[in-house]
Formats: sequence, structure tokens, C-alpha cells
Amino acid sequence: MRLFAGLDLPDPLRRRLAALAGSLPGARWVPPLNYHLTLRFVGEVQAHDAEEIDHALAAIRARPFELALCGVGIFHRAGTPASLWAGAEPREPLERLHTKIETALQRIGLPADRKRFIAHVSLARVDGIAEAALAGWLQAHNLLRSESVPKTHFTLFSSLLGKEQPVYTAEVDYDLV
Repeated sequence: MRLFAGLDLPDPLRRRLAALAGSLPGARWVPPLNYHLTLRFVGEVQAHDAEEIDHALAAIRARPFELALCGVGIFHRAGTPASLWAGAEPREPLERLHTKIETALQRIGLPADRKRFIAHVSLARVDGIAEAALAGWLQAHNLLRSESVPKTHFTLFSSLLGKEQPVYTAEVDYDLV
């Protein structure tokens, strides 16, 4: 199984992001059903490891919070623009939850995540798009702001890679209390 812990997005946030799709010619847009905020990518695991991960995540205690989308940006790979994203706020509860998940997974023997956590939702792949077009898109959408929605749980997702897009399945929800 290929797993990650994350936050699903309710329909109002999905619709807000879906309205951006197609506004940059040549971008490969993420389908609205795949919008999520990754808290910790786990990767490929065996079934017995998935069970241990489930137990570790179930023991996490964190408070519910409000989530909003705020701003847009670009991730680069090897100095080249690779993907567009929408930011998420507030950062403190997201970072605390990420840290708790990271700690729980390290305690059961998973290696530390070497990537710096940036709370975001991936929107599109943009390799090969001119930097001027990307800069124009960023300028046009940098004031993205959504309404806040309550987040009362996080989720362990499985990911099945496909030809066009991966398929994400919510495996287990963990309440925030």
C-alpha cells in the first residue's frame, strides 16, 4: 500500500479551487476529487506496517480547527517550476498536527520526513510552461482567499498510481478532539 496522512477538503473549498482550473494554458490540473492537504507522506508499506501506522495515528490527540485557503505559489524541482499550489491557514494548528504525526510515525520506526512541511493543496503540474505565463498567473491569483471550514478529523489515505492521475482512497479518519 502507498499511504499518506492528510486533510480532505469539503465541497466549498473544492469548488473554489476548481474555479482556477483552465486559467493557465498548458497546465495539467489536479481533478477536484484529488484535492487534499498532505500532512505526512508515508509511501509504500506492507499490510502489517499499515496496521502499526493506523495504531500510531489513532493515538494522536489534537484539537479541531478552522481551515482556509490563502494565496498561491509554485514549487520548483531542480530550479525549474514544477507545480502550482494554494496555501492553507492557519499555520500553527497545521504545523502542530504535522509534528504530532511525524513524531508518532518516527516512534514506530519510520524514517524522518526530510522535506520541510508547507501546508498546501496541489493544483496543477506546470513543467514546460513559460515563466512569464506563470508569473502572470501568480499575480492574478495571489490574493486567493476562501472561507474557513471546520476540520474535525484527519485521514489516512491510500494512493493508487494511475496512467492519468492517482486515485486516493480515505482508509481511516482520526477525530480531532
